[in-house]
Amino acid sequence: MFRTIDDFEKAWANEREGSLKIMRALTDASMGQVVAPGGRTLGRIAWHIVQTLGDMGGHAGLAVEGADEKTPQPASASVIADAYAASAEALARAVKASWKDSDLPVEIEMYGQTWPRGQALWGLIAHEVHHRGQMTVLMRQAGIVVPGVYGPAHVGR
Repeated sequence: MFRTIDDFEKAWANEREGSLKIMRALTDASMGQVVAPGGRTLGRIAWHIVQTLGDMGGHAGLAVEGADEKTPQPASASVIADAYAASAEALARAVKASWKDSDLPVEIEMYGQTWPRGQALWGLIAHEVHHRGQMTVLMRQAGIVVPGVYGPAHVGR
C-alpha cells in the first residue's frame, strides 16, 4: 500500500516504463497469439491493461482519460501502445491533481470490497505486472524478443 503520492509516482514511473517497453515490442502479427484455445490473445491482454487504467482509476474516484471497458480493441499493436502511454500518463496526472498523502488511507469501495486509496494504487500496479508477465510468455511463443524490464530478459535459463 502506498502512503505517499511521491512513492506512488516513483513506482508508477518505473512500472509504466516497463509496460511500455513490452507494449512497443508487440507486432500486429503477434496480436492473435493465444496460450490455449479460448484464452485471451496477446492483443486482448495488452488492451485489457489499457482499459484497466481508466476502469480502476474510475472506481477509485479518479478521472483518467482514455479507453474504458467498452472501447473496442484496436487491431494495431502501435495504437494499443500509444493508448497505453497516454492513459498511463493520464493516471499519473489524475493522482497528482486529485489526491494528497493524507487521502491515501481513506477507504473507498473497490469491486465489492473496501480498500484504502493507497491499496487501490498498489492493486493497479500489481494487476498490470501480473498481465505483463502473461504477455511475455505469449510474446516468446510468438517469436518476439522480450525486452528486459527489471534487468535482462534471458532465454533458456
